[in-house]
Amino acid sequence: MIAVLDAPSNLGLRPPREGHEPGVRRLAHALRGHGIVGRLRAEDAGRVDPPPYVFGTDQETGYLNGPGLADYTERLAACVGEVLDRGEFPVVLGGDCGILLGPMLALRRRGVYGLAHLDGHDDYSPRRDPSAPPKGLTAGGMALGLATGHGPAALTDVGGLRPYVEEEHVAHIGVQREPEDFELFDMDAFEASRVRRFPIEYIREHGADSAAEGARAHLEAAPIEGYWIHLDADILDKSLMPAVDSPNPDGLSFEELTSVLRTLAASPRAVGLHVAIYDPERDPDGMAGAALTDTVVAALS
Repeated sequence: MIAVLDAPSNLGLRPPREGHEPGVRRLAHALRGHGIVGRLRAEDAGRVDPPPYVFGTDQETGYLNGPGLADYTERLAACVGEVLDRGEFPVVLGGDCGILLGPMLALRRRGVYGLAHLDGHDDYSPRRDPSAPPKGLTAGGMALGLATGHGPAALTDVGGLRPYVEEEHVAHIGVQREPEDFELFDMDAFEASRVRRFPIEYIREHGADSAAEGARAHLEAAPIEGYWIHLDADILDKSLMPAVDSPNPDGLSFEELTSVLRTLAASPRAVGLHVAIYDPERDPDGMAGAALTDTVVAALS
């Protein structure tokens, strides 16, 4: 049985403009508007509201909305845990990628689990310039790094459970690079990590199905009890999914994404999934949101 849980947090993103909160907080409402709960024949598991969005960096954690993120991670983990305890398959509607910490903490409390990370970016490590003034980090852009234990204890070590997922228990699909990424992120750190990687170059050479099958095989062979699926909508090509904060110039088609999700979700080791980053404010006619909903429904049906 699928249970749909809303996690409308935008705490992990910068304001798109001064004084304006990121619109990803409306993702869950939009996908529900496209009928995702009924079409999945799912239970409605309710909603976990985030604390208020704070403009400005938290000095203790170094992250935008650091204290709010720490609080939200624990509350979301508790609600995901309740769904898992009922033997149901959670489908969590975000939100930015920082919501990843909640499900991974919920699973870590239960044992050792893995992660299928579908994302157009690595979300792993920032590039630090000692000569530049300090700038607050965002959990949305560093979610995988935080989940694998890299960052302040308030976000990465709740209950002494760092890391929530081991790097070798992660399979990443879809990363692609743009020139500005080399200025913002530490690419070498991600390449040196133990994360199993299926970047866009692999997909273009071998196909999306091969990447999905490789990721599933990697996770099924790992000494874990199951795995979570993280879906960032920016894994899709920007011609199809412009409604994200960092549109992807070389992303997947909806057909490719459907096939990848279906392969990963069909595994008996898959325990849940969340959807992140789609911003309805950037999708005035709702077409991208409707297609994203169709994709998730097709993959899980």
